[in-house]
Amino acid sequence: MTKGLGTVETKFHVFPEGLKLESGKTLAPLTLAYETYGELNSEKSNTILVMHAFTGDAHAAGSHKGEKAPGWWDFMIGPGRALNTEKYFVICANVIAGCKGSTGPSSTNPKTGKPYALEFPAVTLADMVHAQVMLIDQLGIRKVYAVIGGSMGGMLALQWAALYPDRIECVIPIAATLKHSPQQIAFNEVGRQAIMADPDWQKGNYYGKNLPEHGLAVARMLGHITYMSNESMEKKFARRVKEDNGGFQFSPDFEVEGYLQYRGQSFVKRFDANSYLYITKAMDYFDLSGDKLFEKGSLDHARFLVIAFKSDWLYPSVQSHDMVRQLKMHNIDATYCEIDAGYGHDSFLIESEGIKQAHLIKHFLAKRK
Repeated sequence: MTKGLGTVETKFHVFPEGLKLESGKTLAPLTLAYETYGELNSEKSNTILVMHAFTGDAHAAGSHKGEKAPGWWDFMIGPGRALNTEKYFVICANVIAGCKGSTGPSSTNPKTGKPYALEFPAVTLADMVHAQVMLIDQLGIRKVYAVIGGSMGGMLALQWAALYPDRIECVIPIAATLKHSPQQIAFNEVGRQAIMADPDWQKGNYYGKNLPEHGLAVARMLGHITYMSNESMEKKFARRVKEDNGGFQFSPDFEVEGYLQYRGQSFVKRFDANSYLYITKAMDYFDLSGDKLFEKGSLDHARFLVIAFKSDWLYPSVQSHDMVRQLKMHNIDATYCEIDAGYGHDSFLIESEGIKQAHLIKHFLAKRK
């Protein structure tokens, strides 16, 4: 294992003029939380943008002072790793509508002095990308070598390719899709309904009061089931019951029940319920199917590495197949790899499952035109 990055800090940039959204509304002021790893070279040609998944944040690698757990993709980012910080300048920004430093529903509405709540405007994945472009412009970066991400992060990478084809060289969508299927929308809607059915949600106006913890925990429990695979759940839990189980009762008797409740309860401590609503809706409206990915200009110069996982049933490989088919039909350099990892959709986040993924990415990036 190569040496990690050590202690890192989250940075914040405020754009007083804000961002005009696809809805026509302007979100101002706009704050973006981001982290950087490695050094920008003199040609400013070695930038890699890492896009986080739905409930992720800007803290992708290294450790924050006083915290034990490293960033969510620490095994991928650092000296000698797949995203080699001795070679690349890596940036990860928290998306707008998030709750980890970037402007979102829990941020203060300058017009009222109170949290936006549901007065926060609707945002799209395109809006999130436009905000990231503002950030790299601020950093003096014209062109990005690669955009990469898993799940929603992969969709954001595709959105980058659709909106700014002339500003990227490599695109690496992992466990992603060109658009959500009805089933994927359905899972998100059940999560949203669980939150909104919680009496403490109060139509989004819960800040400073009791949080809708139960609804948000249930939404997370449902989501986490879809992130795993039957194989990984069987291996981790089987049908084991707790040792102090007293027989049939409506409590977490089975180990898998206790695990899901733990995941749900942990989640409510770090994520905002309204952000959950806004971001899932943005994902559901995302659609780059057909020729939409190619409308803004030619991607002939770009290289794509599309990665899927065999055990992923939330974003099944058939969606990645369709993505590659569309790219090939437009004569774009696209490589497809399906990894036989057993952890399901979350395989791209698991170090033990991500060895093949890291190997593929490292070598793909090294083959620079």
